[in-house]
Amino acid sequence: MNDFEIVSSEAVSEGHPDKICDQIADRILDSCLEQDTDSHVACEVFITNEFVLLGGEITSKAKLNYEKIVRDTLFDIGYIDSKIGINYKTCLIENRIREQSPEINKTVKNKNTINAGDQGIVFGYATNESNDFMPISICLANEIMKLASNLRKNGLFKNARPDMKTQVTFDYKKNKITNILISIQHDENFEKNKFEEYIKENILFVVAKKFNLNLDFKILINTSGQFTIGGPAGDTGLTGRKLMCDTYGCCAHNGGGAFSGKDATKIDRSGAYYARYIAKNLVAAGISKRIEIQITYAIGFPKPLNISFNTFNTENFQKEIIRKIIKLFFDASVESIINVFSLNKPNFKYKEISNYGHFGRSDLKLPWERTDKASKIIFFLNSIKKNKI
Repeated sequence: MNDFEIVSSEAVSEGHPDKICDQIADRILDSCLEQDTDSHVACEVFITNEFVLLGGEITSKAKLNYEKIVRDTLFDIGYIDSKIGINYKTCLIENRIREQSPEINKTVKNKNTINAGDQGIVFGYATNESNDFMPISICLANEIMKLASNLRKNGLFKNARPDMKTQVTFDYKKNKITNILISIQHDENFEKNKFEEYIKENILFVVAKKFNLNLDFKILINTSGQFTIGGPAGDTGLTGRKLMCDTYGCCAHNGGGAFSGKDATKIDRSGAYYARYIAKNLVAAGISKRIEIQITYAIGFPKPLNISFNTFNTENFQKEIIRKIIKLFFDASVESIINVFSLNKPNFKYKEISNYGHFGRSDLKLPWERTDKASKIIFFLNSIKKNKI
């Protein structure tokens, strides 16, 4: 459980302006890697009313049709009319992407190894409170958004538009959901009662039942009243502004570096993935009930400067043993992370993880979600016990 007795976590849909930007940025990254696995990408996207701005630094042999990537992304989400939020056909697109600084490019890769493309502090977290080793509140929030979006795109959620967000509050002491706040963009002419009833019966209750949780929680729907103006027409969007949605929903620290639009040499992304890998395997091995891993990197260095952890007093072994296990079983060097997770391979699609969280995704076979080290750690711990006896 968390240090707080009651915890709230937020999630947003793929139609949220910030998430539109994350999807565009990761599609650009995917397109670069498809043509050139040595691509160095740091792409940013800004979106507002009928306007998309691309920026950042890319060094790649790939030849991209940036305009097509933007318009295809908007179409796939469902932004086909400016009345909904933005028109994929007619919106203005401006490209200000340039090449990566030659100083940074030279620092990242030399003849012998791959170095960190930036300095940074990253965090990974795992807890035994859910099957995915994730905090229950963020699991619920992401499941609600994923289900609502899928129902909308399949034509089953009538009058729903792409822009959605939810907030789930969970009481650890009572082990129950206390309230769910959900805001869903809708058509101008809709039946409010039927719309809200559908949300309750076909989304909120379905997700709560999936997690074997209570149904007597308080429900708040579209508390601002009307929500017809959404998407980029209602709010600007920017890459990397939904970090808590992407990670652990306020239950763990965050390094502050965004994920989307960055290749694996940007350690604020790849390092965070590896920190999660360490944390999940340690909890899966029974080292502690929950753990947070912190890794510190320096630009131009192949290995981290430091790896530390916090077990929140839930450890089952001495901390000296935990430190030894981390050092023995995990290589957090930049090159190792890229190779172990195949992060620069063209078949790895970053766009798939730009929505509904980068961690705990049982619907995707993400390499950092593997618990392949857990059995080896358990064997090591048993050998220690035998030698002591």
